[in-house]
Amino acid sequence: MANGDTNETQLVVITGMSGAGKTVAIQSFEDLGFFCVDNLPPTLLPKFLELMKDSGNKMNKVALVMDLRGREFFDYLFTALDDLAAAPWITPQILFLDADDSALVRRYKETRRTHPLAPSGLPLEGIQIERSILDELKGRAQTIYNTSKVSPRELREKILTEFSADKKPIFTLNVTSFGFKHGLPIDADLVFDVRFLPNPYYIEHMRTKTGLEDEVSSYVLKWNETQKFLEKLLDLLNFMLPHYKREGKSQLVIAIGCTGGQHRSVALTEYIADYYKDDYETQVSHRDIKLKAGKVNKDDE
Repeated sequence: MANGDTNETQLVVITGMSGAGKTVAIQSFEDLGFFCVDNLPPTLLPKFLELMKDSGNKMNKVALVMDLRGREFFDYLFTALDDLAAAPWITPQILFLDADDSALVRRYKETRRTHPLAPSGLPLEGIQIERSILDELKGRAQTIYNTSKVSPRELREKILTEFSADKKPIFTLNVTSFGFKHGLPIDADLVFDVRFLPNPYYIEHMRTKTGLEDEVSSYVLKWNETQKFLEKLLDLLNFMLPHYKREGKSQLVIAIGCTGGQHRSVALTEYIADYYKDDYETQVSHRDIKLKAGKVNKDDE
């Protein structure tokens, strides 16, 4: 997030999958007044940091694009980032741009470019190699954008909004419900399985309703095991959320899953979001609630 303290130098390392939007990202940071360097080799990062420090306050907002196309660069960057984290005069942040394999393949086909890690092979081969190299770095990123369904304009607006210097850092809590039978959410940070709780699906008149309705929600929440689960879960989240925020994450996605994503997960998602709405910027979504509303098969829940 943008830091309004002019006594600290802000450094954003932009990295991620080739074709995920790093060019748009660096242009967006230029518009925000950042000093930008595109495709800086990680081996040059220490020298560049010396220049930043020697510049006084002239380079207090810097964005660097780093394409990790070799294991030796990858290992060196981790060493440099560890040293960077210990420097009191700088606030480092990793912005990781990702996209689904299908979206990346489509973009390579549209631009007729070859993947840098598979110049003579199929784009998917290079994408899979690059993803395996970058997987550990993605785990260290404070901010991750999946641009699969994001246009260049939308990505630019997102960066301009979230990294604007006149805006205080915001930690957004996204709570979403889903059904395991429809697959795990790919952007979830924390996933909790509530399929062990009593199921309204087996109450005939509730079968085609959802956890947004009071009758279903009351049924889900009334059980001792539900209340015990919420007590333990909220205790865990109360411990974890401040640490995520202090780490510099801009958002945390909590996914609550039942079988079909209609009843239990929806009711608990609403409960958790309501619990935290006064403490955090909170957003709620129900991924699968409309997939089979009123047409639930016998095994859906």
